[in-house]
Amino acid sequence: MSAPSAAAVAAPASRLGLRENLGQFSLLLVINAFVGAMVGMERSILPLLADREFGIASRASILSFLLTFGIVKAFANAFAGGAADRWGRRRMLIAGWIAALPVPLLIIFAPSWSWVVAANVLLGVNQGLCWSAAIIMKVDLVGPRQRGLAIGLNESSGYLAVSAAALASGYLAARFSLRPEPFLLGLGAAVLGLLCSLLVRDTRGHAALESGTDDGRSRSRPSPRAVFSRVTWTDRSLRAVSQAGLVNNLNDGVSWGLFPLYFAAHGATLERTALLVALYPAVWGVGQLLTGPLSDRLGRKPLMTGGMVLQGLALLVTGAGRSMTVWSAAMVCLGLGTALVYPTFLGAVSDHSQPRWRASAIGVYRFWRDLGYAFGAVLAGSVADRFGIPFSIELVGAATILSGLVVAASYTERTA
Repeated sequence: MSAPSAAAVAAPASRLGLRENLGQFSLLLVINAFVGAMVGMERSILPLLADREFGIASRASILSFLLTFGIVKAFANAFAGGAADRWGRRRMLIAGWIAALPVPLLIIFAPSWSWVVAANVLLGVNQGLCWSAAIIMKVDLVGPRQRGLAIGLNESSGYLAVSAAALASGYLAARFSLRPEPFLLGLGAAVLGLLCSLLVRDTRGHAALESGTDDGRSRSRPSPRAVFSRVTWTDRSLRAVSQAGLVNNLNDGVSWGLFPLYFAAHGATLERTALLVALYPAVWGVGQLLTGPLSDRLGRKPLMTGGMVLQGLALLVTGAGRSMTVWSAAMVCLGLGTALVYPTFLGAVSDHSQPRWRASAIGVYRFWRDLGYAFGAVLAGSVADRFGIPFSIELVGAATILSGLVVAASYTERTA
């Protein structure tokens, strides 16, 4: 009698589906919340820290932390996708948390703004490796029929944590000071994230089960260059998603880097600024609980197109508004628009890729998406210095609407 194949031995241990993998899936949700908290601790106060403690007047100089963060995170995403296919998702997760540990300490003890910029280099590594690994592992676990749900839950946990950390850090800064109290939240998140990641099991076996291969090294997997080319340009639908992801994070970078300065300059207290900055990712996080599975039923294209247009309109209103009421309504609409597109983009990339190279495709998409932070830092900072913050916000709003129209014209649905 011949020995059973590797696939036959591994199959009983690897089952696809949310219910079948609820324990690991839930642990990954907790881990991704810690990932979100790491970036959330900065969103309310880092631009104000640059202005008030380091005396930086240039908007472009303030946004230098976003430039380095975006570039590093983009390349970390691209690396994480291919590395997860080759060396395992769990290793990427643990490596990302090791990079996160010094980030809060560098900001707390920074004698100059360059230390903060250096901290955001490491934060970019953390976000690129950990968030990519968490998404890939959840998509592996649930299989093709629940991708939107899995991604929606993943993104919801992350961005609800972004909102909670942004609100908490803002209130800590108002009650105590801009440093060190708000960044102690990040130190706790980094330690807990690393400890939880040590308990995670790798999910390459689930991807192999879905693709019908006996391991994660299918000989027919395309080269990294071929995957990069396909996601970036040669596949019309993937190209549409990649450009929209870039523009989406371009406008998120504007909200991160300019909103605190903009609201404070027009009379908002630190507490109110924190509330406004937290409102947008809170709606974004909650909304994805619905929009992820909704995209499985209605299709990706309507949600991507409508979400980009809604974001653009919200940014136009933000730039024109001068009151808490108007800004609050705009933040709700911006969060809703982002919730419509964020998990849907990832679902669309998964739809148009195969299990054996899906992680690489997601990595390339996230490379382009997070380069949006870098483009946003350069564009928004230079425009704000020359024409003012409101004009910069409105310019990015117009670009976001245009990007949504490109999706409408280029994307083709594909069902499982």
